[in-house]
Amino acid sequence: MPRSSTGARNHAWTDPDCPVARTLDLVGDRWSLLVIRDAMDGARTFTEFQRRTGIARNILSDRLRKLSAHGLLAQRTASTGRRLEYVLTDSGRDLFPVLLALRQWGERHAFEPGEPHSVLVDGEGVRVPDLAPAGADGTPLTADSAHVRKTGPNP
Repeated sequence: MPRSSTGARNHAWTDPDCPVARTLDLVGDRWSLLVIRDAMDGARTFTEFQRRTGIARNILSDRLRKLSAHGLLAQRTASTGRRLEYVLTDSGRDLFPVLLALRQWGERHAFEPGEPHSVLVDGEGVRVPDLAPAGADGTPLTADSAHVRKTGPNP
């Protein structure tokens, strides 16, 4: 039976052999990625996620449950001991380059020239440089220069 990388059962992979399709099955809806984004930005409680995103409570509850079940978020007791909070797991933090790529695409294509938007900065306050995928030899990769190769069961 198909499983996610965290071992959770998934009975309906969109395309069981494609890593992109499996990833989208796990986090491919708008709300899941916004919850992950906000967790990366320090949100921890249900109330914080709801306030930051404006998501309906029932949908947020579903997304938090799904992201936790697939090992992207973990629940722990808050330091106050009175409520649960959600924290990113290593798998959830591994989505940072995905969100960065989406952010940078959005900066280039989702805003009119000069239209204000948020900017991601590093710890020194400097804008994070654009992602630039490169091959093993350092040559820039593009959609035209990379391709998918099917592998066996143990790549």
